[in-house]
Amino acid sequence: MTATYDQWLDAFSTAYDAVPGPPGSACPNCGHHCLQLVFTGDLDGAIGYAHLWCNHCLQGIGISRTAIPDQAIVQDIRLPRDQRRPEIPNYHLVQ
Repeated sequence: MTATYDQWLDAFSTAYDAVPGPPGSACPNCGHHCLQLVFTGDLDGAIGYAHLWCNHCLQGIGISRTAIPDQAIVQDIRLPRDQRRPEIPNYHLVQ
């Protein structure tokens, strides 16, 4: 059974609170401890987009416009998409 969007939001909240450490919870979809949280934004700003996905099942969510916590992993939005690091895989967005 596929995890709901609300279950993914709970995982996002846990991962957000854990920054700069690892996300801390298992994937709500497959149960593996393979979650990644990466933000995309202006490196000088504190607002951006969040990407939370599982590297095992490639399910996840995107959050548009959120505060970027200190010491988070952040892609520079000013770079072309193919030059942003770390690379974000083409994961299935849970609706």
